[in-house]
Amino acid sequence: MPILPALATQFQSLFPATDHGQERWRWFMLTLQAILVPITASRTSSLRRTIATLFGVAIAQSRYYTFMASVKLAWGPVWEILWRAIPDPLTDGRLLLAVDDSINPKTGRKVFACQDTFDHAAKTNQSQYPWAQTIVTVGLLKIIHGRWCCLPLAFAFYFRYLTLHTRCVRVRGEPQVFQTKFDQVVTLIVRLGAVFTAVPVLVVCDSWFGNNGLLKPLRAQFGARAHLLSRLRSNAALYELPTPTPGRPGRPRKYGVRAGTAAQLATTLEAQAQRYTLHLYGRMREVVAVERQVMLKTLRCPVRVVWVFRRTQWVALVTTDLTLSLAQIVEYYGARWKIEAGFREIKQEIGSAETQTRTPEAVTNHLNFCMAATAITWIYGEQLAKAPPRRYATTKRTEYAFADLRRRLAQDLGGEGFGIDCADPGKPPQNPLLAAVMALVA
Repeated sequence: MPILPALATQFQSLFPATDHGQERWRWFMLTLQAILVPITASRTSSLRRTIATLFGVAIAQSRYYTFMASVKLAWGPVWEILWRAIPDPLTDGRLLLAVDDSINPKTGRKVFACQDTFDHAAKTNQSQYPWAQTIVTVGLLKIIHGRWCCLPLAFAFYFRYLTLHTRCVRVRGEPQVFQTKFDQVVTLIVRLGAVFTAVPVLVVCDSWFGNNGLLKPLRAQFGARAHLLSRLRSNAALYELPTPTPGRPGRPRKYGVRAGTAAQLATTLEAQAQRYTLHLYGRMREVVAVERQVMLKTLRCPVRVVWVFRRTQWVALVTTDLTLSLAQIVEYYGARWKIEAGFREIKQEIGSAETQTRTPEAVTNHLNFCMAATAITWIYGEQLAKAPPRRYATTKRTEYAFADLRRRLAQDLGGEGFGIDCADPGKPPQNPLLAAVMALVA
């Protein structure tokens, strides 16, 4: 596909023209290809063996481990290239960004970014405070060949204040300063704003992020083009829009009379709900919903609230973007679940959870490689004329999965790869074993 050679050429320009710099570029491309090929775990040792077996490039163990822990990999420019390579990143004229955090449990006590972390999704036979990394991620929600997907765009490791207070965590000699998850999200989105300029930004998040702690700094950076779409808590107090009172002394009222909580209004408005047919969770579904424009003190601005009624319960969605329709609000929030699926793709299918790296540079480089490989897979899928067929289709699930797209990409890698010779000078560009293995994978 044309997108793969184009990316390889742009990546090459980021490395020095010296022999050592071009060697790092070849190893960079070979590592990406080894992660994209779905035949082994993405551990550093496994990637090195894959490069030697499939691509015929033997790298000394100490040199490859040094490369994977290098401080000279320019991930900032690499991600900017990937961001600009996304075809049609906007949805209905908006940049839809999904925000969430995930944990990555580890066993080593000296693994970078590990701390005692509360796991709200822990099962009865699991610890509620595992030793794990907390990763704050921003992804792009986008429809590719008829289904929603989430392209990972940026991430940051979150450290609790207690962790930094009890022990000094250093990266490249500099001690880490405490940042809240809101601060980290805003920093990541500001980096994206330098590439996606002058477009409305709609951040889709769960109820934990959906408050003024995130909206206020976003508005300070982006102004009125920054909006939130989140789930509303059942006990959130809602107020009517203020009515003008000309001639009355004092400042104008910011809030009208108290309309009640989200739970109270759900009971009152259920009789006014209507049926809508929406594309939700992979297929057309019938949704019973009602909307209302109110004031919300937690966001300190007018918002639109949509109540979606199920058989036994209801869900309230809130957005600061008053131009969104009811169908868009429900569909966009339904697409937020794709960031959860994206965590599974990165950690289990790509294999970032199986890394054995420990130092800050090695841990960060490995996660960057895994997220970049995931983003490349989705960008590649956008370039296809049609979606690949689902390998294990059922009556309820017929749309393609990430694994189907990755296998299709592996077939092209087995043929022409990235279209550039990444082997050592004077050696064959590709091991004949690669095409045979790709045929078995397909």
